[in-house]
Amino acid sequence: MPTMPAELTTGRLSLRLRDGRDAEWSLALIAEDPDQETRTVEEERDRLDAQRRAAEEAGFGVYAVELAETGEAIGYCGLVARRASAAQPGLAYELLRRHVGSGYATEAAAAVADAAFDAGFPVLWAIVERWNAPSFRVLDKLGFTPSRVSGDDGKVLVWLYRKAPRGRHRARG
Repeated sequence: MPTMPAELTTGRLSLRLRDGRDAEWSLALIAEDPDQETRTVEEERDRLDAQRRAAEEAGFGVYAVELAETGEAIGYCGLVARRASAAQPGLAYELLRRHVGSGYATEAAAAVADAAFDAGFPVLWAIVERWNAPSFRVLDKLGFTPSRVSGDDGKVLVWLYRKAPRGRHRARG
């Protein structure tokens, strides 16, 4: 199974696997969506620490996205197997609202996708709710192609995929 690096960097961003120290900003991000369940800081710390352990075991996970210049956490981006699979994971990302529109999501997602293909993943998926035009723009810039539409808990989900560029995917076996 491919293994992603624990840290990534871009021109403006630093990405590192999320853990318990990200609990406070993670809760602020969760609070921006009124439909999300609430947690205490301690519960979120425990959840993120468990997520980090799972990422280390699986070889991929979700990164905290930080501004390289200041270290301020602005959201997350990474690979998940929730609706996709461990062999062809989903690309997931979300930023605090005040950082949307600055190109950070595209920059972080491009870094994660590039690292995933370099690690050996042959295909990445992205699953986006139909209303989420900003995410569709990010994925379009990254070369993702719509595949199908499905429903889940009353939500209309659009599945998009991107194959590894020729010569970038290293077959494992």
